[in-house]
Amino acid sequence: MTDRLTIKDIIALGFMTFALFVGAGNIIFPPVVGIQSGEHICTAAIGFLITSVGLPICTIIAVARAGGGIEVLSKPIGKTAGTILAMICYLLVGPLFAIPRTANVSFEVGIVPILNNTKLIMLLYSFIYFILIVIMSLYPSKLIDIIGYFLAPIKIIALSILGLAALIWPAGKNIPANIAYQTNAFSLGFINGYLTMDTLGALVFSMVIVNAIRARGISNKKLLANYTIIAGLIAGIGLTLVYISLFRLGNSSGVLVSQNVDGASILHAYVQSTFGKVGSIFLMLLMFIACIVTAIGLTCAWANFFSQYINIPYKLLVYMLSIFSMIISNLGLDLLIKGVIPILTIIYPPCIVLVILSFTVKFWNRSNFIFIPTMLVSLIFSVLDSIKHLFFLKKIDFIFNQYIPLSDKQFTWLIPTVLIFIIFAILDRIKFFK
Repeated sequence: MTDRLTIKDIIALGFMTFALFVGAGNIIFPPVVGIQSGEHICTAAIGFLITSVGLPICTIIAVARAGGGIEVLSKPIGKTAGTILAMICYLLVGPLFAIPRTANVSFEVGIVPILNNTKLIMLLYSFIYFILIVIMSLYPSKLIDIIGYFLAPIKIIALSILGLAALIWPAGKNIPANIAYQTNAFSLGFINGYLTMDTLGALVFSMVIVNAIRARGISNKKLLANYTIIAGLIAGIGLTLVYISLFRLGNSSGVLVSQNVDGASILHAYVQSTFGKVGSIFLMLLMFIACIVTAIGLTCAWANFFSQYINIPYKLLVYMLSIFSMIISNLGLDLLIKGVIPILTIIYPPCIVLVILSFTVKFWNRSNFIFIPTMLVSLIFSVLDSIKHLFFLKKIDFIFNQYIPLSDKQFTWLIPTVLIFIIFAILDRIKFFK
């Protein structure tokens, strides 16, 4: 047992953290932002990077400082509310969306262009895919060895090849931005960053990282926090570089595909144009490794979390999760994305508020006096925002746009949340300093 990590282990830990984050959404959504934003790509990219890099890294730092996962971070809102929030996040990044999505995306991007898309092939692929996940998820203490020293370097090399190709050999010049991005480039980039689910992933992966460090014999809380933060920063740098190259890839691909196609089609069109038939095989291997690494990390985190709350052993939860995720993955990617967008629109704002407020917790006399109303208001308005878009309620949309600043930019929750925070912050100082 050691009391400190070696430089080699720290680098492997950073690679592991980066590899855990770069999964399905991280690869398929940036090209879409790139192709649709046209000349406004820089503005859209800034919005996207805030929610897909800035917030996740802040989340890792917040969790590391708190000394625990989302259930510890959410203590100021109460045990029951914190547990419910944690369970919702774990279900979203687990069997209800993120894990099945890794199977869908790796299949549609890597396998479909070679073998075509049939239900039988998808079923066989998902069966093999989840068997591999089970095998590697049963031993979470080996994650640094399995991912950090083996799978992550392969993943980084493959992403580097794709990224450099996108920067050196663009498919062509960008095409004009679509109507939506001409007026709302920043907010659309920001919202698309939700779909990577990196902030929710950071709430989950933080404990995977901590447990991997502990498996190396580190028990000192300060060292655990420091190593977790270093790993997060390494991952943040890697994510930023990957996103920039994928924005460029999408931005130059308007000459190859329609502006309305999905990220999988953009990626396939680009590699076919640049690398020929070899590109299809390369993309298949890249997507398989990228997706399965993320799925392993999510599976370990999910099973570890729920084993604390329900009387089912960790290994049995791994089996149950994998079987359920395999079934969900066979429903199709489009159905999964359409089903989860309204939920992400609701859950993301309270999670963002929680992460930001966690850095101020020592400043307040009673942190729950600040956290609860602020998060509640963000939740209420994000629910209303989700409802109006889901059911196309133009009357509510008109009222919001007329009376709530930034509502037309899809930030209905922001101004009310900030106002409530200011009010209760003032009350906290007045009430408890008398």
